Amino acid sequence: MPTPPAPWEERFSQTKKRAYYYNPETNQSQWEFPTESSGAANETVRASHLLVKHRESRRPSSWRQERITISKDEALQQILEFRQQIVSGETDLPTLAQQYSDCSSARVGGDLGPFKRGQMQKSFEDATFALQVGELSQPVFSDSGVHLILRTA
Repeated sequence: MPTPPAPWEERFSQTKKRAYYYNPETNQSQWEFPTESSGAANETVRASHLLVKHRESRRPSSWRQERITISKDEALQQILEFRQQIVSGETDLPTLAQQYSDCSSARVGGDLGPFKRGQMQKSFEDATFALQVGELSQPVFSDSGVHLILRTA
């Protein structure tokens, strides 16, 4: 097996009984063999998001609700409705995030500030880095719930 590119390290998972790869500069870990561009420490993006949690979320509570009881499908339906409102020009993501996002970033319109690879959940990170500046994502599922992401830088 080839050696992973610096600064990546190959490690072994005792629970999964298989190799994984860890980047100590970004604290990112992944099962796939890293490429030179994987987790580039200097690559930074900025994004805003709107999060709708559901009862299967890792923490099914938020500043809006002490106990979230909606299903994953209901959360997805809400996100799709929010996306349609944004795409149609009826409103924008920061406005909706302030009212409806289950993330504490709601108070700043969903702005997460700048971040690098390895700082967010992988599905969220992958979706954000794949967007162009100004582009709105399709629904993105993570352990936290369902997101709409707007890449801002």
